[in-house]
Amino acid sequence: MSDVIASPQSSPQSTADAQDKYAVASQAQLTWWAFKRHRLAMVGLVVIVLFYLITLFAEFVAPANPTKQNRRAVFHPPQMVHVFDRSDEGLSIRPYVYEMKRQRDPETLAISYVPSGDKIYLSFFGKGEAYKLWGLIPMERHLISTVNPRDKFFLFGADRLGRDMFSRVMYGTRISMSIGLVGVAISLVLGVTLGGISGYYGGRVDNAIQRLIEFILSLPTIPVWLALAAALPPDWPIYKQYFVITLIISLVGWTELGRVVRGRFLAMKNDDFVIAARLDGASEKRIIFRHMLPSLSSHIIASVTLAVPLMILAETGLSFLGLGLQPPAISWGVLLKEAQNILSISQAPWLFIPGAFVVVAVLAFNFLGDGMRDAADPYEH
Repeated sequence: MSDVIASPQSSPQSTADAQDKYAVASQAQLTWWAFKRHRLAMVGLVVIVLFYLITLFAEFVAPANPTKQNRRAVFHPPQMVHVFDRSDEGLSIRPYVYEMKRQRDPETLAISYVPSGDKIYLSFFGKGEAYKLWGLIPMERHLISTVNPRDKFFLFGADRLGRDMFSRVMYGTRISMSIGLVGVAISLVLGVTLGGISGYYGGRVDNAIQRLIEFILSLPTIPVWLALAAALPPDWPIYKQYFVITLIISLVGWTELGRVVRGRFLAMKNDDFVIAARLDGASEKRIIFRHMLPSLSSHIIASVTLAVPLMILAETGLSFLGLGLQPPAISWGVLLKEAQNILSISQAPWLFIPGAFVVVAVLAFNFLGDGMRDAADPYEH
């Protein structure tokens, strides 16, 4: 292993200690050490953890109600946060944004916003609009709020109804990131179960499951998604839409994992440790779940991390086309639907910010998946 090769400055004792450390390390420790060497994977892990913290505490992170409309702030541009405040008392660290004044052109009647020169001071963990965390706990504290409760600020601008885009993106992160996890969880259960049964038992069972997988893979994915999503009643509540869209995406996404698990089970079922467990009287359930599946855990984790961004992209695409989640649901795809017309592109390019979140999330998951795949067999590093 490259980590235990002695460098010109290393002593024989330090090299021996490193060799001893690797000799007694567990599988999990070896995997973690191999994963840490992948810098992009570590960056992806930090980004994903940050996104899921936003998912858990979206009400706290969002400074405003994402559905609250403000006619005086239609297409309000983003406001840059300034950290250092220069005043008569000197330079101090006090975050603020410049208030934007709304005006209308007398000839074209077009609305524009210009800085008024007044400052809107911000505070961390200050009181703002009341909300219920997770719909249960009444709270007023926000991650970022204004010192004066009557002031309004727009970090990511506002949409055509004057709704705060930053708050909407934070709430959209909850649905878009969770739909990836829920969808992959369903695909994981289907893929591991059907793939394991197919590879372990073989014969007619294997033949039937493989024909099912081939049939699903032969279907054009996007038209199938569009057809199934278009069949949903438009008057369904949000939670039903969320569940069915997740189910639709999952029913198509389990096939690749099923094939991988089936191939590994075919290769392992005649290995010595499986034969020994069978001769020792172990049940088939114990052989599968206690002996065979644990040896696939690292590969399954790597497959899952690479499958989550596909789920996110699928939901975003369906919602963008108007066939996925529908307003008042808030997801990245629903928010991007607001940027479909020429008026939005020309007057409010900040409506594309949810697209940047999609790109960052997909890249982070891909980096994480690459790192997990490289660390899946630490004995090769």
